[in-house]
Amino acid sequence: MTSAAFDTLIEDSENMFVGPWRQPRQMLHAQTYDSHASIHDDATAQKLGFKGGTIEGPTHFSQFAPLCERLWGKEWFETGCISAHYRAAAFEGEEVQAIVEKPADGGNYATIRMMKRDGTEVLRGSASIGSDAPASALDIRLTELKPLNDAVILRDIKLGMTTASQTVRMDFDQNMGELYPFSLEQKLKVITEPSPYYEPECAGASPWGRAIIPVEMLSVLFQHGSKKDRLPVKGPAVGLFADQEIRLLRGPLFVGEDYRIERKVVAMSGSRRTESLWVRTAVFDGSDALVATMLLNLATLKESYATYDQEFALLHPGL
Repeated sequence: MTSAAFDTLIEDSENMFVGPWRQPRQMLHAQTYDSHASIHDDATAQKLGFKGGTIEGPTHFSQFAPLCERLWGKEWFETGCISAHYRAAAFEGEEVQAIVEKPADGGNYATIRMMKRDGTEVLRGSASIGSDAPASALDIRLTELKPLNDAVILRDIKLGMTTASQTVRMDFDQNMGELYPFSLEQKLKVITEPSPYYEPECAGASPWGRAIIPVEMLSVLFQHGSKKDRLPVKGPAVGLFADQEIRLLRGPLFVGEDYRIERKVVAMSGSRRTESLWVRTAVFDGSDALVATMLLNLATLKESYATYDQEFALLHPGL
């Protein structure tokens, strides 16, 4: 017998589903890349003007899963898409709440947002199911980007660059490496929205007869081998996720199964503080079928690159 996906208490109003207030846990204190600490380390974050190590963006995706499953049922796990622009960092101990606006006439596209108690908007975007859904929040955002014409950190990156194919997998007790120094088993002890579909002892009760990977951990799986990509990004420098979309085409993805991933640079953009690299990851199963994609904007903080000002002056005189 198939068990229910979640027991999350959801407020059902006339035009929206609202999840409970949650305090996501920070699991990336020990994260390192380029041989230095990341934005999730308190000391590093504070040097860059944050009050402490930030909660990783896709951690928030878990709070939307029960709301989207309420809207679309099993189809959410198979062809769901969550597409978000991160607007403000959240920190351990803060409470956040997920909100999904109900689509009109039972449609396959909804607007989403997450709020803090003080009204700060943590993220906004869209959720949808199916291949015929309207353009996602990040599909639209990509068309609105201003090109990066004065790159320093990304000066050697070219649009269309691709990376070598890699094989990735996620076992329950597998430490996911320097970028993600924890296992799925450890994550499930603190995940904001537990589900029997994620647990090995309940795996047979999922609609697919196997344990599935939570949507927030798909980001971990897809980024697992990213340090091997060797895209020519200047460093060391500190980056953060500014936009992210995870789209399932033939889901869900399963624990203990091999997947092949490839990445492609699809855009570059910038702001006063950042240079942004937009990469789309394509995920294939053992039969070489495309099963999922991830679009990620990794925004690198200019001030964290020690020689940024000097190199900018040399590369772009007169600007």
